Amino acid sequence: MIHYIIRRFLYALPLLMGVNILTFILFFVVNSPDDMARMQLGQKHVTEQAVQNWKHQHGYDLPLLWNAEAESNAKWTDTIFYQKSMGLFLFDFGLSDSGRNIGADIKQRMWPSLSIALPSLLVGLCVNISVALMMVLFRNSYLELTSIVLCVVLMSISSLFYIIGGQFFIGKLLMLVPISGYDTGLSAIKFLILPVLISLVSGLGSGARWYRTLFLEEVEKDYVRTARAKGLTETQVLFKHVLKNTMIPILTGVVAVLPLLFMGSLIMESFFSIPGLGSYTIDAINRQDFAIVRSMVFLGSVLYIFGLLLTDISYTFVDPRVRLS
Repeated sequence: MIHYIIRRFLYALPLLMGVNILTFILFFVVNSPDDMARMQLGQKHVTEQAVQNWKHQHGYDLPLLWNAEAESNAKWTDTIFYQKSMGLFLFDFGLSDSGRNIGADIKQRMWPSLSIALPSLLVGLCVNISVALMMVLFRNSYLELTSIVLCVVLMSISSLFYIIGGQFFIGKLLMLVPISGYDTGLSAIKFLILPVLISLVSGLGSGARWYRTLFLEEVEKDYVRTARAKGLTETQVLFKHVLKNTMIPILTGVVAVLPLLFMGSLIMESFFSIPGLGSYTIDAINRQDFAIVRSMVFLGSVLYIFGLLLTDISYTFVDPRVRLS
């Protein structure tokens, strides 16, 4: 198992390098350093000298990937890619194109993103599994049919509808919670209730149906019929056997949302004016701030790969066969 984890770490390095290079190339296919300079200067008629000065101040006057005019190692070190992107592997995010410290911004904005994403993940996971178990427990009944129809309806509605509808009815008409905004400390709870509730409702349909499919596949297996034959009730079968043996696909599904714990939700944070990493990324895209965009893409890749590694390690706790491999 230890050798497997080491191999996964080694596989991650070329993967992260590929993501870094691909993000770099794609960004500069759309935007040249001259376009970035004009965007940051914010003027309709910018002189060529002003553009060149901005590029020189921010290090964008170098070649992109290869400096043919330089000597020895400087051919690839005196490039925009090396000076702007290689530091990411040491988590040195540098400065944004507007001059802000990206690392400091990430440390400050990660907490609002976590305050939304973590409760949404934990509460949503418990609710989705509970609803799915209920549908399996009462399968082939009107309760299951009604639940399936409700899940399909919830899945068919855009998350934007839940956001706008929740802000209008709960925030504006009922005035139970603020429509948008954020605060520090315990005062932030009133601003987080509505986003967490909307995240829970919008993901209930797809989540409950997916877990229901996993449980239905498991209840038809031989060991479940053997457990029933020994006299266990259906509730005991579901919680002691079915739920335990579906933990691997459940853990695999959870890892997909792990990066969102730090990266935040782009749409949710933008609509609710929450100063998290999601809104930070959206603002950077609108400003065409390449330094922030590449930092956030790289950070998301690192978190996702780290999540996959944690998933592999967690398999050893729910499946003894993995410990022996």
